[in-house]
Amino acid sequence: MSTAIRAVVVGGTGYTGAELVRLALGHPSLELTAIVGNTTAGQPIADVLPSLRGVMDGNVQPFEPDAIARSADVAFCALPHAASAEAVSALRARDLPVLDLSADFRFEDLAVYEAWYGKHPVPSLLSDAVYGLVELHREALRDADLIAVPGCYPTASTLALAPLVDSGLIKNEGIIVDAKSGVSGAGRGLSAATHFPEVAEGVRAYKAGAHRHGPEIEQELGRLAGGPIRLTFVPHLIPMSRGILATCYAQPAAASLTPDACTEAARALYEGSPSVQVLDPGAHPDTLFVRGSNRVHIAYTQEPGTGTVIAMSAIDNLVKGASGQAIQCLNVRFGLDEGAGLGATAQWP
Repeated sequence: MSTAIRAVVVGGTGYTGAELVRLALGHPSLELTAIVGNTTAGQPIADVLPSLRGVMDGNVQPFEPDAIARSADVAFCALPHAASAEAVSALRARDLPVLDLSADFRFEDLAVYEAWYGKHPVPSLLSDAVYGLVELHREALRDADLIAVPGCYPTASTLALAPLVDSGLIKNEGIIVDAKSGVSGAGRGLSAATHFPEVAEGVRAYKAGAHRHGPEIEQELGRLAGGPIRLTFVPHLIPMSRGILATCYAQPAAASLTPDACTEAARALYEGSPSVQVLDPGAHPDTLFVRGSNRVHIAYTQEPGTGTVIAMSAIDNLVKGASGQAIQCLNVRFGLDEGAGLGATAQWP
């Protein structure tokens, strides 16, 4: 595409939105025409996002669908669940392609969404959405005008387990996902649970067995399995800003399964991906080695006594777990190189 793709970030002043802004500004084929906010509308961008001082002038814009449609070829929505659905509906009514980073359009089954998130504001759009995990839905994304960008926990967990489910290497029952996330996953809003003194010196599980990302993982793995998958998902909050480490446990479908076979299945499924790096068997992914990048590090091993398969993945929750993934989806949707604007290596150390 010879001309720049004009983009607007709706909800651009939260952590996810700010990361989208950062990536869009560095993308060779994007022109960021506006940052849209709610409570911050009218304030100077540099005051709301100090990291953009001297980089982007002007004010945060209010949400005005007609103005957005006139000034953009595509919109990113980084708004809270439910609030995002109404904004997406307004933009789609004006024929603007939308990449939505909330959970509002990730579920095929309306009943599942409403069981976890409450009444859906615009259920009629669910059937229009394509789930934005590029590695599993690349072809469908090429023609999608509503892309539901996956959550961070589902991204890390699904990418680790997908090759094993897709190849029938593990049993579909008894899967356990133990995942740990940095505090930025909770968003920019203030709360006691994410206050520095509350998280800096401890590690805790939260919403064990009742986290709403569990059904999202089950949906995507169930698609690959050709039938329902039920798993145990336990998230943990750890004292760092960024990153997710997912450690997944599953039982082998055959006693002869080896970590080498798991590794080969993953390398076959993710061949050609600019984001997924499958490590050698027995390696241990580390969030530090993907921090700030759209990279995913995956590795497999087995517990010798039980044969339990251990699938591990590390991502940056704000990049591959959200904003970088949205950029990756945009690249596929607009016929660009899939890794365009996402080539930066991890921030190490």
